[in-house]
Amino acid sequence: MPSIPTDFETVVPSSGSKRGRKRLMISLEPKPISQDWVDPNSFHEALSLHMKRHQESCIALQRALAHADIKINSATIKVWASGLKLPRNIKSMQALTRIEERYGLPNGYPRAKIPASDRASTRHPLRDVARSEQRRLAWHLPEDFSSRPKSEQAEILKWIRTVVISGATEYRRYQSEAAKQIYAVRFPSLTGRKSRKAPAIVKAPANDTDGIAVSVVDASPQLVSEMAALVQFKSSTLTEIGFQRSGVWGEETAAQRIEHMALMFGALVSRPESIVAGRGIPLEKLSFAMLIFPAVWDWYVQWRERRRGFYTRWEVEMLRLAMALTREKTGWLRQQPHMADRLQPVEGLIAPADIAVAQSDWGAACDRAHAHAAARSKEIERVARIHRDPFEPILPVLEANSPVAEYRKIADEILKHAPNCDRYPRRAAESVRSFLLIRLGLHLGLRQKNLRQLLVCPRDQLPRSERKLESLKRGEIRWNDREHGWEVFIPAVAFKNADSSFFGGRPF
Repeated sequence: MPSIPTDFETVVPSSGSKRGRKRLMISLEPKPISQDWVDPNSFHEALSLHMKRHQESCIALQRALAHADIKINSATIKVWASGLKLPRNIKSMQALTRIEERYGLPNGYPRAKIPASDRASTRHPLRDVARSEQRRLAWHLPEDFSSRPKSEQAEILKWIRTVVISGATEYRRYQSEAAKQIYAVRFPSLTGRKSRKAPAIVKAPANDTDGIAVSVVDASPQLVSEMAALVQFKSSTLTEIGFQRSGVWGEETAAQRIEHMALMFGALVSRPESIVAGRGIPLEKLSFAMLIFPAVWDWYVQWRERRRGFYTRWEVEMLRLAMALTREKTGWLRQQPHMADRLQPVEGLIAPADIAVAQSDWGAACDRAHAHAAARSKEIERVARIHRDPFEPILPVLEANSPVAEYRKIADEILKHAPNCDRYPRRAAESVRSFLLIRLGLHLGLRQKNLRQLLVCPRDQLPRSERKLESLKRGEIRWNDREHGWEVFIPAVAFKNADSSFFGGRPF
């Protein structure tokens, strides 16, 4: 074959005979037949236009790309030019860069024609990386990641995982691993979640790349009744005759306490040989009466310290809950002496002699539990570590001259990358929702709970009454005919600080 300084030959078999060969000359720098062209709006029209301007077919363009070590099927180019599909993976983006150079188009011209989809470009699956993590990594990996040396790939992955995704602290890495270990004694009738029949540890299947280990059981009927009685005692409008209490739980506080107790009982019931490394107490032995024994609380707070490596405010708050339950006159446990009959011995934790002492004098047992929790909470509070700065994620915003303007950039980015509503209607609707949330959040300055629970009254419907919104403890976005605009109407009772002087007795 003769030397080809500027052009190259692609030799393909002819359709008539295997012996006959047809030479197809493909120019490395094809010249356009016209310098004047009208820029179309869509990607497929732009691709078809420039292929015609340079008198190239899908096959010719595919072979020119192959010469540049970019392997793209001619059928793929054909569906791009027809508008049936769009380039989405890394290899396709590399092909677009080469087409841009080949046809002498402006920098970034082909990619600018692709409608936004709010999705990162896909790539070949990464070995030993879960699919869920691959979706997060895709936004941060360079396009030439696959062609880089293995050492550079490992360094890039480590940096992204440490700085961008998982954070730079040991606690965040612990939290990421701990989130894969689900343990709890659930209360389905109180939380509305589906029940679990098997009181055993269920490990994730081998093909589950997320590797989540589950150790969740449903509470016994006795434990459910005790939890329900506690919630009723702390959240009812009026206390029952003969009982006293200090403070009332709101809906969110009650749900949080149920979750905290579910985790504590889940740790006590999980088997020691499991990944959770719990205490292994049989489910039928669990009772709120166990909480008057200091040994139970000591085991739990030390178990959490062993898992995490240090104490935090979580343990302090749990011990304060123990103090509230056993407080003189107003403690719920102190006012339930009959629960002493439900105590059962637990080897190494609750001895039969301890049960006998508690049953003989329930008040004194509550006094000892209260004093122990008070002392332990002070000791742990002294050594508790602040493992994260809650303002760290928004420090660039707080340090800016105009924090609101910095937040406004988020809304601008959402609009900039909003998907095409004709091709991706659902994703476009999600982007509009995100835009409205950030703008409403900036304008109203509400807590996320109040913003999340906002109701919407369509313009042609009658707004909900003030009494209805008060009973729901939620606000509403509604159309105001008098002001000819949208307004947000929220009863004061919906706010966490409803009793503060800010509202000054005004109900709305």
